[in-house]
Amino acid sequence: MTKKLLFVFTLALAVALVALAADPTGKWTYEQQGRGGGNPTTVTLTFKAEGSNLTGSMSRPGRGGDPMVSEIKNGKIDGDTITFTTEQPGRGGGDPTTITYKGSVKSDSIDLEITRPGRGGGDPMTTKVTAKKATT
Repeated sequence: MTKKLLFVFTLALAVALVALAADPTGKWTYEQQGRGGGNPTTVTLTFKAEGSNLTGSMSRPGRGGDPMVSEIKNGKIDGDTITFTTEQPGRGGGDPTTITYKGSVKSDSIDLEITRPGRGGGDPMTTKVTAKKATT
C-alpha cells in the first residue's frame, strides 16, 4: 500500500511540475534602442508553444512604416528557457544575418539575451532586454 501511495504521489508531483513550466504562447513586446542612440522601436514577438517546439514571428516597424516580419526558426522550450533564431535581410542584397535569442520565461515577462554577429567579422554583440506580455 505504501509503495502505491508513493507512486501516485510521485506521479502527481511530476504532472504538477510539467504544468508549472512557463508557457510563452502569445504576444510579447520589448523596446529596442535605435542605431546610434536613435529613437527606440517596439518589437513584437508572437509565440506558439507545442511541447518542446516554439514557433511564431518577430515584427518591428520598417522603413515607411511597413512592418518587417521575421519567422522564428529553431525554436525550443526547456522548462522556463526558450531559444530561437531569426534572420534579417543582408544589407545591399548580402547574405542574411542570423540572430540568436535565449530567454527565461516568467508569468508576465521574458528576460531575453539577443546575440548578433559582429560587424565585419568582429566579436558578436549581445543585448539584454525584457519582453512584457502584450495586453492586446
